Amino acid sequence: MKFRPCIDLHNGKVKQIVGSTLDDGSPEKLQTNFIADNPAAYFAELYRRDNLTGGHIIKLGPGNDEAAQQALAAWPGGMQIGGGISLENAIQWLDYGASHVIVTSCVFKGGKIDWDYLDRLAVKVGPNRLVLDLSCRKKGDDYFIVTDRWQKFTEVTITKRSLLKLSAFCDEFLIHAADVEGKCAGIEEKLVEKLGRWVTIPTTYAGGVGSLEDMSRIAEIGQGRLDATIGSALDIFGGKGVAYRDAVTFSKRFS
Repeated sequence: MKFRPCIDLHNGKVKQIVGSTLDDGSPEKLQTNFIADNPAAYFAELYRRDNLTGGHIIKLGPGNDEAAQQALAAWPGGMQIGGGISLENAIQWLDYGASHVIVTSCVFKGGKIDWDYLDRLAVKVGPNRLVLDLSCRKKGDDYFIVTDRWQKFTEVTITKRSLLKLSAFCDEFLIHAADVEGKCAGIEEKLVEKLGRWVTIPTTYAGGVGSLEDMSRIAEIGQGRLDATIGSALDIFGGKGVAYRDAVTFSKRFS
């Protein structure tokens, strides 16, 4: 299990946002836990110095391309990029220095997976450089994949079958539990437990981590098959739950 670092960009700034409040139709509802004074490249350089690979840069809406490019230049080949990635621009972002491109919205049409588009994307990029963002929200007893910055429910649920089928097109999964994202109030344990039983490729879980105890819990109920991201709880993002240095040390225990 590795600690996978993150850089979330909103309006060109590094921010930590409560995921369930990210609604383009009601910007006044947006809850922001942290806005960094330092640019995105500062955090990418920090991760480079500690050799933290496989982290992700997520562009939450427009106005983030320049900051994302600067971060990729600071840690070339060390981070993945997501947010607005499509068949048309994926190669460009790899050329900017991303190790992988992360996609969700572009492979869905009418709430369903566009398998033809996904196949063309995998062929163009290469499955070994493609990450599928299967971030989800709970409805009833199921976890439905959500798109468009976690605002729109699709018809696709996280199941053993869906994960196995999708794994043929990509190198990794990134899965935010959007309902608890940014709240630092504990992980979505039922989702973690299911992922630990079902995933067959590297998978990063994000959402609700508020302490190193939560990280240990992911390692335990995820059967050691999941990596994890810490966001708002980290001291470098204004949090009080986890010191960045302790997260790095925690990760090195598994390397």
